[in-house]
Amino acid sequence: MTVLGLAVKIRAMRILLTNDDGINAEGIRVLAEELEKEFEVYVVAPDQERSASSHSITFRQPLWCQEVKPGWCAVSGTSVDCVNLAVNGILKNRPNLVISGINRGVNIGCDIFYSGTVAGAREAGILGLPAFAVSVEYVQNQKIDYRPAAKFAAKFVHFVKQHNYANRIIFNVNLPALPGEKIKGARFTRQGIRIYESKVLEREDPRGNKYYWLNGEACGGHQIPDSDIVAIQEGYISITPLKLDFTDYEMLSELKKLDPEAVAEID
Repeated sequence: MTVLGLAVKIRAMRILLTNDDGINAEGIRVLAEELEKEFEVYVVAPDQERSASSHSITFRQPLWCQEVKPGWCAVSGTSVDCVNLAVNGILKNRPNLVISGINRGVNIGCDIFYSGTVAGAREAGILGLPAFAVSVEYVQNQKIDYRPAAKFAAKFVHFVKQHNYANRIIFNVNLPALPGEKIKGARFTRQGIRIYESKVLEREDPRGNKYYWLNGEACGGHQIPDSDIVAIQEGYISITPLKLDFTDYEMLSELKKLDPEAVAEID
């Protein structure tokens, strides 16, 4: 194939973008601008911030979808709603790849269970599409520069397509809060174990009814050498492959040595 032919093939690649920070977030704008240099890009994202929405999907109320500009649609739902609606409804052609991000703040360790950003990529994986989530570390009182993450995401698109990984595998990509030239490189990592300081704040409304704010933030993590947490701490980009199958096969192998009928006999 000629170089020109290859370029045409790449440009025909359709990429769907979503996030959980909302369609007006800087991260998704910068990502779209970078990817549009090379690919066909569509944006379907929540109409407002939906952070920590996890894999929530809207069933009991309708979804509203508004085209805010050509190729950009705002949806009154979560990132999971956006991917599902885009793939199964509003896009004329199925995307070749889904990218969720760029998120304001890393999604490492157990964040992946809370994150709407990771969930957007996960929903794409469930639908049989290659996908990855991309996030950038947030440091208080420091403005995030999304350009290094956008440039890396564009390169990572080629990596994912070149290797053609099996369905039901998605990638979770995180970048440290460093200028592009100071990032040391990239590491393939495992999901780490993050420690959270959770708080429940009790308040009272004017009628004396109690209500609560759930709050909390990460306050550290286990220093596992090959984890996403350590990679970010040491100034590297973290790339973690995530399986959609949560089965613990090692435990399952041990359980199969037992009689499952015996479980019902336990007093």
